[in-house]
Amino acid sequence: MTRKDAANPERTIENRKARHDYHILDTLECGIALRGSEVKSVRAGRISISEGFCRVEGDPPQLVMFQTTIEPYGPAGALQHSRGRGRLLLAHRREIRKLQRQIEQKGMTIVPLRLYFKNGFAKILVGVAKGKAAHDKRQTIAKRESDRDIARAMSKRRS
Repeated sequence: MTRKDAANPERTIENRKARHDYHILDTLECGIALRGSEVKSVRAGRISISEGFCRVEGDPPQLVMFQTTIEPYGPAGALQHSRGRGRLLLAHRREIRKLQRQIEQKGMTIVPLRLYFKNGFAKILVGVAKGKAAHDKRQTIAKRESDRDIARAMSKRRS
């Protein structure tokens, strides 16, 4: 890690809501096509991916992400991007077709999980997800709390 990297760590934007609402079955790392002012806003952490979803569209198939909000970048002046436009995700055609086959099943969708920078490029981790029922969400919360209690008891035991 160089000094520049240590002084300015890149932001990672997580979609914690997705892990609560869905069972994540498969993941794929994609690039994301952004405009200049969008990149500046994303680097500043002014993006929301919690309501986002992805859809496969067109022929040849393209992966497009919808309902993600990137706030305007103030210093850009008049050259602003539109906040809620669909953003093209960059993936190989065979990977897109694989996702398309997976989401043809009932109850499956593609959701963004994490947005980060890798080697200076914006990357987004998308997941093929199946919605959780209410009882599944309660089980997940109960398991998380029991794991936390176990860890707390183990840490007290060590000291």
